[in-house]
Amino acid sequence: MSKIACIELYHVRIPLDKPFYPSWIPGYPAKENRFDLIKIITEDGIEGYSAAPAMSSERLGLGNLLAPYLIGHDATDIVLMLQRIREIGYLGLKVGWIEPAFWDIKGKLADKPVFELLGGRRETVLLYASTGEIKDEDSRVFEARKRLEEGFKTIKIRVHEFDVKKDISHVKAVVDAVGDKMAIGVDANQGWRVTIINDAPSWDLDRAKYFADACADMNIAWLEEPLPMDDYESLTKLTKYSKIPITGGEIHSNGKNELKYMIEKRCYNIFQPDAVMTGGIAHALEVAAHCKKHSMGFTPHTWTNGIGFAVNLQVLLASGFNGLKPLEFPINPPSWTIEKRDGILKQPFYHINGTLQPTYTPGLGFEIDQKALAQYGEKFFSMNKRKLILYTIKDKGLFTALKLNSNKKKYGVTSPIRGDSA
Repeated sequence: MSKIACIELYHVRIPLDKPFYPSWIPGYPAKENRFDLIKIITEDGIEGYSAAPAMSSERLGLGNLLAPYLIGHDATDIVLMLQRIREIGYLGLKVGWIEPAFWDIKGKLADKPVFELLGGRRETVLLYASTGEIKDEDSRVFEARKRLEEGFKTIKIRVHEFDVKKDISHVKAVVDAVGDKMAIGVDANQGWRVTIINDAPSWDLDRAKYFADACADMNIAWLEEPLPMDDYESLTKLTKYSKIPITGGEIHSNGKNELKYMIEKRCYNIFQPDAVMTGGIAHALEVAAHCKKHSMGFTPHTWTNGIGFAVNLQVLLASGFNGLKPLEFPINPPSWTIEKRDGILKQPFYHINGTLQPTYTPGLGFEIDQKALAQYGEKFFSMNKRKLILYTIKDKGLFTALKLNSNKKKYGVTSPIRGDSA
């Protein structure tokens, strides 16, 4: 047992050298790699980390909710931690992104990488270069050739034009330039359409079929998120119709149960949940097992930050699907570089000719660079047992706090309202 003694939350902002314009938020200039970081410290001094993308300071009040649910409990009891995460979700807050931090602790205690703890093996991982911006045809070709020079054998490009023929023309330009040397995937970013700044195209089944046919004619390796992620019927029809694999599933906040339903409906050929966004490592591996049962493909989505990439790398290695499809490797210089993506890690995840050798580092496979965290991160929450006791008394009053503690003890639920309690 390794009880949780302290929880810290940081808002991290790593400046980019050039603005990054993500295709999934048309018109939005990202000038920083922004994410929230959780640090969970156990009574025996083990630190577990996880992170989730952030637009701004939207999680400022999260700590006061997390701490009472988690402090004093066994961080290695994944079933209990998932229950706590589920309970928090009843209040409308999806916090599955914190679950990998418990695996980080569990792996460090066992002195093993998480994938090994889960039965996986240390194997070479083939990567695909995952671009993130909409570009003109000349820029797309230049980018593809650069990734080819760096050793990547597969690249994913984005399409987001209102005119489907322009989308097809952009894909053809890349195919003509490198299609005899690289496999090419295409992401339509229709799974979760965002129009907060600029308008964005909205695909229907007819357009998706038309585009899928064009992709098949060009020997495209896969078509990603060509329809809204909850249009299950149309996705099933498209997947049955298409001559090339249809992929998706990265950001389903309803987690494993929704994804299992989609597997059974055969909404995609290849499912790609992101463990940071769809409920955590345990849930992602349940989805992988369900894919295997129903003869579907599986590979994690990784487009968040260096920690998110590390988490999903562990998932892939533990899933039994490594080698069946390359793992996504977010890279979009000169803005989204490896150094900026992994800016608070002691050792960024560099590739060698489009491949990666997983580390033996226990836990999630990385170490935090504390100097970089101090430079780019702002700690906005910290609570230990003593602070939680004082917070509970202030928030509920001494009498109510003691009564709550008594009830928890009576029903076998530990509470940190007393310094010697769990």
